[in-house]
Amino acid sequence: MDWLLAALAIFNLVSMATVFSPRAIPRRSVPWALFGTALLATELAWIWLPLQLAVAWLLVSAGALETGLGVVALLVLFGTWPGLVWSLWQSTRAEAVVDRALRSGLGDDYRNRIPPATSHLLRGHVSFSDWCRPVAMHRPGVEVIRHIPYGPGGVRQQLDIYRPTNIPAEGCPVLLQLHGGAWMMGDKGSQALPLMYHLASRGWICVAANYRLSPSVGFPTHLEDCKRALCWIRQHGREYGMNPDFVAVTGGSAGGHLSALMGLTANRPELQADHPGVDTSVQACIPFYGVYDFLVRYDQHPNRGVYERFLTGKVLHESVLDNPALWDLASPVAQIHPDAPPFMVIHGTHDSLAAVAEGRVFSARLRGTSHNPVVYVEMPGAEHAWEVVHSLRTEHTIDGVHRFLEWVRANRSPE
Repeated sequence: MDWLLAALAIFNLVSMATVFSPRAIPRRSVPWALFGTALLATELAWIWLPLQLAVAWLLVSAGALETGLGVVALLVLFGTWPGLVWSLWQSTRAEAVVDRALRSGLGDDYRNRIPPATSHLLRGHVSFSDWCRPVAMHRPGVEVIRHIPYGPGGVRQQLDIYRPTNIPAEGCPVLLQLHGGAWMMGDKGSQALPLMYHLASRGWICVAANYRLSPSVGFPTHLEDCKRALCWIRQHGREYGMNPDFVAVTGGSAGGHLSALMGLTANRPELQADHPGVDTSVQACIPFYGVYDFLVRYDQHPNRGVYERFLTGKVLHESVLDNPALWDLASPVAQIHPDAPPFMVIHGTHDSLAAVAEGRVFSARLRGTSHNPVVYVEMPGAEHAWEVVHSLRTEHTIDGVHRFLEWVRANRSPE
């Protein structure tokens, strides 16, 4: 029993070390292996802590403290549990943080500028029943149409549609979701499900798109595929109940990077050779925990070479020395311009994969140039990809995104 208690203590110690390690440490690589343990200690801490208490009590009752190893393991567990309590407390701040960010970016009266015709669809209160089942995604009144091809490239050029069962005659506004996975993995059906089901239950149609992956392809193929998916929405969306006059784009991690580029590179002919006459502008952009500068121009990452080593030869098939223009194109911070659409940039303070400085620098520079509003939400205590499961923090994030989208719809300038 003592070795089981020790294994639990070691696992929890690793997860706490990931959550609380100083983000200024110059890592030589991306800490993929630690990322999952940190999620368990943040979004799922409300389950993980009582489960540990129960397991520890059972092991102690079975004799785990009869050896020195068991005693040390229990002491280690005692030392890590305050970290889980801290995670729980941080999640309770989410509602205020999101509302404060929206007020800062849109104005203190932003809620009053959402008309009653849509404001009644906004959730008024997050209850425990909204997040007590972390992986229960399906909602009544939402249907999913899967594996629709938007190009000839097989499964990597397919999309899924999440839509309400009752669609108004004028059609529904659209949210295009781009999955993450370091540009080399990931799938349309595995991410942002809480957000898509929630919006689809409240009058939106969400489209989750695959795109071709590295190292088989190099950038900008990923971005070109995302634009192909957008072109499909503009050309065929009405057949599925969409109103393609309003399309917002979102995504997390690599999807956050690509969604930011979608917002900043509209209608560039070299990126949409197959659809030169189709409008690839988006009306709003909501990137989650993205990487926005592959060249680390503003010291966003303590180790400037980590991105270059990770990306060269896999995601970008030419080095920065051989093709600096390609690396500039791949960096959203270098594509900022005054006519960027409204942005809501979202990042967690405890992101172990994409440094929070990425979100800070990108949103600040965007705000200094764009004529449209920029909302920056810095979520305290949040790890990378926190919103892939239901949690208190996830639900308040979803509500903030919904309010932002409805505000943009209500206040967009006539075309």
